[in-house]
Amino acid sequence: MESNQISGILSIILGLIFLICPIFSTAFLSIFIGLSLIFFGIAFILSGFSAANIIIGILAILVGLVFVFNIAALSFVFGLQFYIIGILMIIAGIVGIFSDSQFGKIASIFLIILGIISFALGGFSIDQPLFAAILIGVALIVQGVKLYLLE
Repeated sequence: MESNQISGILSIILGLIFLICPIFSTAFLSIFIGLSLIFFGIAFILSGFSAANIIIGILAILVGLVFVFNIAALSFVFGLQFYIIGILMIIAGIVGIFSDSQFGKIASIFLIILGIISFALGGFSIDQPLFAAILIGVALIVQGVKLYLLE
């Protein structure tokens, strides 16, 4: 089995987890992003002791702590993430259209459609952050099928 197929299977499994357990997935994403920001802030501070590095590092650590410890208050941020996810999916779909694989073009069209839906539903996720988990799950499954079928 090739690495693309293994990545595809893992992506499909992760997408199904996001669809089956959206609350857990939303909390997991928030904690993962928060920990990433904390580590980024620490690394940024340690990379150079200039005033800008220290300020950016401290801000990253503070935002990371908010993500980790105050998951319920991040609905607004999830709404913004929905917009960002939509834009990234649209860009990835446009890039995929210009790829060589015919099957990649089909998956890319689905990514563009999902990106447009994501962008349109960004406002809803401010009230209900579970939309982000569901959309991420669908996108992971589409990407997983694309990776699995490519050889």
